Formats: sequence, C-alpha cells, structure tokens
Amino acid sequence: MIHTRETDRASAVRRGKLLEYATVAYNSLEGLIGIGAGIVAGSVALVGFGFDSIIEVTSGAVLLWRLRADVDPARREHVEAVSVRIVGICFVVLAVYIAYDSVRMLFLREAPERSLPGIALAIASLVVMPILARAKRTVARTIASNALAADAKQTELCMYLSAILLGGLVLNATFGWWWSDPAAGLLMIPIVVREGVNSLRGRSCCDGCSD
Repeated sequence: MIHTRETDRASAVRRGKLLEYATVAYNSLEGLIGIGAGIVAGSVALVGFGFDSIIEVTSGAVLLWRLRADVDPARREHVEAVSVRIVGICFVVLAVYIAYDSVRMLFLREAPERSLPGIALAIASLVVMPILARAKRTVARTIASNALAADAKQTELCMYLSAILLGGLVLNATFGWWWSDPAAGLLMIPIVVREGVNSLRGRSCCDGCSD
C-alpha cells in the first residue's frame, strides 16, 4: 500500500512538472505579446496583464523547484513553505504595479489605442487558463501542496484578469471609453491582493490536506 501511494505521488509530481513547463512556455509568450501590445496601444490593463504573465513565469519556475524537491521528504516541507510565500510576493508586486499605473493613467486622462492583438490574447487566455488551473488543483490535492494550490489559484486568477481585460479593451474599442482600461486595471487589484495575502499567510485550498 505504501509503495502504491509513493508511486501515485511520483506520477502526480511528474504531471505537475509538465503543467509547470506548459505554464512557463505559454506565459512567456503571453507576457511578450501583452507587454508589447500594451506599450503600442498605451493600455495599462494590457501591460499589467503582460506583467502578470511574467510573474506567472516566475511562479512556475518556483514550483518546478518545489516539485523537484518532492523526492526528499526532509527537504520538501522547507521548500514548500518558501515556495508558497514567493508566489505571494509575486501577487503583491503585481498589485502595486497595476495600482500605480491605473491611477496615473486616470489622473493624466491618457486614452489607450484600440488593440486587436490584446483582445485576441485575452480570448486565448480565457480558454487556456481554466484547463491549466483545474489540472494543477488535482495534482495539488494529490500531493497536498499549498504551493501548487496557490500557483493553481494564480493561474485561475489569470482567467479572471483575462475577462476583465477583455471587457476593458472591447469597451474602449467599441465605444471609445478610454477610462474603461484603467478602471479594468483597478478592478484587478482586490483580487490580486487577496490571493497575495493568503499565499503569504500560507493559506490555500489545500489547507487541511494530509500527506
């Protein structure tokens, strides 16, 4: 029975690594497109979304470190604790950036240009992110990893940010409501901060799970 549980755990860890590699690859591309298109269009929400993608790449790299340490039970707990807090710091950094740029844009009344690449990117992320998040949550429950659960939550958050971003970009492109872009950025902040605080406290959907 013990051997079976160890085999199941090893299989789950391998799946987790594949998911994190996919996350790093997709978000690297997403970040480049988001930041590039955001700079061209002058869209704070789009640049913020691209910056979130870079943070997710960082989070994915941290989780790969965590999953590689899973083979060593003595080291696993320490790496788990460090990983979940690094993910939390990533959330907080993102919130500070979005808050600063959104308020600056509203104060200066800077109107972003329409961004069709940004709209396409938001739609693609609405499709990809739920799939990755669901798969990560399954692995997180299997190995009782708060760090991976927090990373899954961050991936799920990306889906919400995609929806907010899409709404802001579409409203600006359709009706010329320039303020919808920084307003979309400000709407992201409470969600990002809440998840950051939870991660820094070491809390996640896996709390109460046992190894």
